Amino acid sequence: MAAIKNIFNEIHYEMTRKIAEGGMGLVYEAVQLGAGNFRKVVAVKLIREEYSAIEEFQNNFIGEARLVADLIHTNIVQTYHLGQVGGQYFMVMEFVRGINLEQFIDRHRQLGRKVPVDLAAFIISRIARGLAYAHNKCDREGRHLNIVHRDIGPKNIMLAYEGDVKLTDFGIAKALDLMYNEEGKVIAGKDEYLSPEQASYAVTDARADIFPLGIVLSEVLLSKNLFRAVDRAQSRRNILTMPIPQFASLRADIKPDLEAVLQRCFQRDRDKRYQSSLDVLTDLEMHLYGAGYGPTNEKLGVYLKDLFDVRDPVIPALPTRHPM
Repeated sequence: MAAIKNIFNEIHYEMTRKIAEGGMGLVYEAVQLGAGNFRKVVAVKLIREEYSAIEEFQNNFIGEARLVADLIHTNIVQTYHLGQVGGQYFMVMEFVRGINLEQFIDRHRQLGRKVPVDLAAFIISRIARGLAYAHNKCDREGRHLNIVHRDIGPKNIMLAYEGDVKLTDFGIAKALDLMYNEEGKVIAGKDEYLSPEQASYAVTDARADIFPLGIVLSEVLLSKNLFRAVDRAQSRRNILTMPIPQFASLRADIKPDLEAVLQRCFQRDRDKRYQSSLDVLTDLEMHLYGAGYGPTNEKLGVYLKDLFDVRDPVIPALPTRHPM
């Protein structure tokens, strides 16, 4: 940490604390310093030093930064800058003061509580909104980028204490002119959050993000991932063959219209699945607001602060775990 602090102090970033680490990367909370006592809290993501000199990892890291640079949307974590210092590439990103969806689910398990159905649907509707934007994004020449996130899961969904919901980590996304994981040879994504296409090594399109969106919605509602097994290969087999339950039989307050959303997300034949994230968003919003007033960012924010006992307006109750 001391070495990292010294390196980044030279380029006006004051590293505060490490908030996440994975096999190949690290994420720090930092303060960006500027003229006139300017200070801005940011997240700094960097490749571990031992991987920094490997061209493949550099290309993946640079590719992610270039892809998300123009993804400017309230439901996607923003990327501000890609730089290099001391032989290490780093990415400066929006710092989300809050928790990720995995922590949110875990907190409910600890308290023996269920996530309210309306808030579960609201959270996933905001991710569907961010995905709809990404899936339809074009480059500056007007070419459709054909973005597929391929890593939808609770760790990659951030919940700010103010109630904002944001998708992050496009590290294994595929897009026009950007695809380092060759489909048909390797599986990109976490085994218990794959689409059937990913689990069977097939080529994906944007519909591949909709099946795991359904997995996450069902996990928030049921406090468990139905497809997860101890054996990774078994998780993939479950994705491909396990009977999809009637969710209202597992939780009685799931209404028929929300059941219909889940069942359509879980169609293994992608031609029978939702054809776009915008369609998922539309049906979730009809479920939430069809009868009148429904959940908002502010309602979610109040719920989160109460759930995590957040009283100080500046310091989060738990360390924020940004995904890798």
